[in-house]
Amino acid sequence: MVTGCGGIGRDGEEWRVFLIGDGEEYRATPATQILALLGFLGLCLLVGISAAGITFSNVLTWYDMLVHPPLSPPNWLFGPVWAALYVMMAVSAWLVWRQHEPWRRSRAALTIWALQLAINSAWTPIFFGLHEIAAGLAIVALLFTAVLFTVTRFWPVNRLAGALLLPYLAWSGFATYLNAGFWWLNH
Repeated sequence: MVTGCGGIGRDGEEWRVFLIGDGEEYRATPATQILALLGFLGLCLLVGISAAGITFSNVLTWYDMLVHPPLSPPNWLFGPVWAALYVMMAVSAWLVWRQHEPWRRSRAALTIWALQLAINSAWTPIFFGLHEIAAGLAIVALLFTAVLFTVTRFWPVNRLAGALLLPYLAWSGFATYLNAGFWWLNH
């Protein structure tokens, strides 16, 4: 059984070998790696597009009527920032997925990543959809903690993957500040 080795395919394409499950080997061809990247991108962008659909209908009505905390950015900034963050989230997860030693550490890190993405997807329907600012604050604080934990799990597996999540961590911290400010000024 080979674990954690790389090799060269017959036609010169790089193949990566890593351990999955109970001793199974899996060789990720370049095509498989591209499909995996597209899968991570698709998942992250699906979360973003779903959030945008809920947000859009509430920005010009309910959200604009709230008292905004200091440093609130203009509404047009949120879309480009979140799009960039979702792409970085996807690439970071893909980089960790590509790691082959040790697979258990990568799998644990990706589980935490999936958890933070689920928490991320819960915030918009609560805050914008249900207009529950206090519940949104609890979720965004949990999101910040989950992103921090994800960074600490990604960093030892792939430093670039961890670094790609640092802007997301900063933005999640800023979002926590904003959400707390909305709660304080509007309750």
